[in-house]
Amino acid sequence: MGEPNAPDWLVRRPIAHRGLHDRAAGTIENSLAAARAAVAGGFAVECDVQLAADGEAVVFHDAALDRLTASTGPVAALRSADLCAIALAGSATDRIPTLTALLDAIDRRVPLICEVKSGFSGDMRLADRVAELATAYGGPLAIKSFDPAVIAHLRGLGTAIPLGIVAEASYDDPEWAALAPDMRAGLAALAHVADTRPDFLSWRVHDLPHAAPMLFRVALGRPVMSWTVRTPDQRQRAARWADQMVFEGFAP
Repeated sequence: MGEPNAPDWLVRRPIAHRGLHDRAAGTIENSLAAARAAVAGGFAVECDVQLAADGEAVVFHDAALDRLTASTGPVAALRSADLCAIALAGSATDRIPTLTALLDAIDRRVPLICEVKSGFSGDMRLADRVAELATAYGGPLAIKSFDPAVIAHLRGLGTAIPLGIVAEASYDDPEWAALAPDMRAGLAALAHVADTRPDFLSWRVHDLPHAAPMLFRVALGRPVMSWTVRTPDQRQRAARWADQMVFEGFAP
């Protein structure tokens, strides 16, 4: 697979899942406030990006607006300017940000791990836009995705940005029901590595220890992140079986 593009900053500091958010305190996931809180704590930031109707990348986890805003419907149906006018529920000031706004807020002070959300449809517009912004940014930034087609596509572009796969031991959860059984099995087995050649792996902490991340880490010498660490037991698993953790609900 060649030498990994895995700089030390990928594992140097714990990664705040969707920023250092606390909904009870009015700091909402994937908001600029959550990113700034992570920066203030010296933590790397993880974010999710979705595609707006005008091709812009916006920072939002869900495909639909319903859970985190007073609006409804798919994120992809609205232009970025309209999305950026939508308030995040529970926050007095934050609205849905663009990836550009998040990059400006972080301003290269801590690493950013950007997850490209995907419907496994073969649409690479979001991946291309994120790669464009990441290249222009010039700060410590890595891109990851559950969808190996996204990472294989970015690999084919010859980008210098570290690229990673997000994975887990089983894809039996109903959220994966739209994927064919053979695809789900292939995702769990990391059967795509010849095409994706991931620089790092982000593996579900509940599934540690496991042969796939162990081989990835020991045999290939590539770092493994663990997601999402929320409890003391999960933190111990991450410390023993991974090189890094994506955490939520506490400050390490």
